[in-house]
Amino acid sequence: MKDYLVKATAFNKTVRVVAATTQGLCETARTVHDLWPTAAAALGRVLTVSAIMGSMLKDAQTLTIRIEADGPLKGLLTTSNTRGEVRGYVGNPHVMLQYDSGKLNVGQAVGSGFIHVTKDLKVRDTFTSSSPLQTGEIGEDFAYYFTASEQIPSAVGVGVFVETDNTVQHAGGFIVQVMPGCSEETLTLIEERIATLPPVTDLLKEGVTPEGLIAHIAGESYTLLETMPLHYHCDCSREKFERGLISLGVEELTQLLEEDGHVETACHFCGKTYTFDDDALHDLIAAARA
Repeated sequence: MKDYLVKATAFNKTVRVVAATTQGLCETARTVHDLWPTAAAALGRVLTVSAIMGSMLKDAQTLTIRIEADGPLKGLLTTSNTRGEVRGYVGNPHVMLQYDSGKLNVGQAVGSGFIHVTKDLKVRDTFTSSSPLQTGEIGEDFAYYFTASEQIPSAVGVGVFVETDNTVQHAGGFIVQVMPGCSEETLTLIEERIATLPPVTDLLKEGVTPEGLIAHIAGESYTLLETMPLHYHCDCSREKFERGLISLGVEELTQLLEEDGHVETACHFCGKTYTFDDDALHDLIAAARA
């Protein structure tokens, strides 16, 4: 199954539901970053939330999620946009923690800290809102974030199943948000359905699709609005790294030239490297002087 998400409204447009399957992009992230199982599960959960939240933006707007926490993962960062493109990385990819039951202990791997969500709405300034982590398990943390920071009552369910060979076999999730006009009766019904919902990974193992996830939550009273393909995609380029190096200024670039004769940069999101030799550094110094 290819990665995609589905947007829907339910209960006379008083509830918004977005559900996604993200196995492919989570497996790509695992491969790119050599993630151990718990790191793969943690980053995969955040990538899933990031993809869904990115789909809620408009036009060329972008989203950055940064989790600063004291766990052995040493934080996570993801970016997404309205085209279904998402990417991310963790501070420490080699984390493997389990409960006695064998379930991956994402909460301990993430630790205590904060979620910071930055939305670039393509106006004068970006907008950042934050909330403290509640459990480190990601789903509960983002449900609290939406309620506390964006004042939108929400439920978030995400799951990533990592096989014994370390590959991501299933991944996906949903975000449910209550809109103005939602009745107490509807709210109670949704809460009851979510409370009895099996874990997301169990549903995905059974072959449940994003449309199926929505049906589990909304019953038959929903309207599909849009389907969007999802991809792990990095838009880094040599030109972007050139601009970053030029911003260092003439003095620092000259020092790099004299000490090493070259500079090698690497993208945190995809691992691609860009090397700037002696001639390239001279060109960058000239550009910095301009």
